[in-house]
Amino acid sequence: MTIVLRAARLFDGAAGSLTPDPVVIVDGGRITAAGPGVPVPAGAAVVDLGDATILPGLVDTHVHLAFDTSTDPVGALAGRDEAAALAAMTAAARHATRGGVTTVRDLGDRGYLALALRDAVAGDPTLPTIVAAGPPITTPGGHCHFLGGATAAGAAGVRAGVRERAERGADIVKIMASGGNLTPGTLPERSQFGVAELRAAVDEAHRLGLPVTAHAHGTQAIADALAAGVDGLEHVSFTTADSVEPVPDAVLAAIVARRVALGITIGVRPVPGFTPPPAVLSRLPLLHAGSRRMHEAGAVITAGTDAGIAPIKPPDVVRWAVAQLAGIGMTPVDALRAVTSVAAAVCGLGDRKGRVAPGFDADLLVVAGDPLRDPAALHDIRAVYVRGVPVSH
Repeated sequence: MTIVLRAARLFDGAAGSLTPDPVVIVDGGRITAAGPGVPVPAGAAVVDLGDATILPGLVDTHVHLAFDTSTDPVGALAGRDEAAALAAMTAAARHATRGGVTTVRDLGDRGYLALALRDAVAGDPTLPTIVAAGPPITTPGGHCHFLGGATAAGAAGVRAGVRERAERGADIVKIMASGGNLTPGTLPERSQFGVAELRAAVDEAHRLGLPVTAHAHGTQAIADALAAGVDGLEHVSFTTADSVEPVPDAVLAAIVARRVALGITIGVRPVPGFTPPPAVLSRLPLLHAGSRRMHEAGAVITAGTDAGIAPIKPPDVVRWAVAQLAGIGMTPVDALRAVTSVAAAVCGLGDRKGRVAPGFDADLLVVAGDPLRDPAALHDIRAVYVRGVPVSH
């Protein structure tokens, strides 16, 4: 059935302003026309959304559906068998769609469960589109080793890890270039792989047609991942043992020149009584300053929220990231693009996600108010459509 949506405003994912009085026509899960004055096909079902704004469904480039937003997501996952873990991931994915997040890139699961969930999407309109990495490649005992992605030492081991992911059907390869905060015994500022191993991962992945994104906090890990030719960087925090370093000029120049996609860890839902550790809070101004410098230099930046890792990171937390992107100098339009069309392109889906335009999937978020004037409007959800099907919220 052809569906026609009317509303007061439209953000199409690319334009610099809202379109007044749009008509969006959906047929077979795709958008066939969008804009003002579009004629309504005979016999179509017309939905008048009133004083609302239609936007593309939001896209989060860095989530962990296997983590449950508890205070101990690692322990909670460890206590679940495969069936229970998949059920919890399914619930998290549905939470995302109810919150207007219609595409997610899962950058770390256990046992390739995100791939199984990805493959269930076509038969379940309550689930978002999922781009899945499987367990991230890491060192024995390294960051997130408990997800099962540890490889043998050296370039040969890393290449074997990449081949396994390709054989299992992963959409992207994620490699832990540095340690991280969720894994005792690892440190974010310390590198886990050298440039030769990272280059082996990139060469093998590209040979197999897969992009590579690197978890990288410390400056050396970031520089090595860039030298290895990665397509994306996650976090990009320039963390030291006790602070945050300024972004080095040479590193910034390489990021911008190569158009490496940066998934900065931004997006926090306020939770009464829950605050980040003092060490994290003290670094936030420096982290934001670094992100601002990269944005102002023209880097490709999305909100890679790390959804799932804490109570302040629910599956739909990217809605809160939009307002917080202003803190790194993004305009309201920049911020909305960063979680729609730019994020979709980073996920390899720029030809069918992140836009309200003919030929694109009918993944739509409808909110009251004007999100360019007030990003809090994104939390006043009136409707969500996933591939043309309305989702309860």
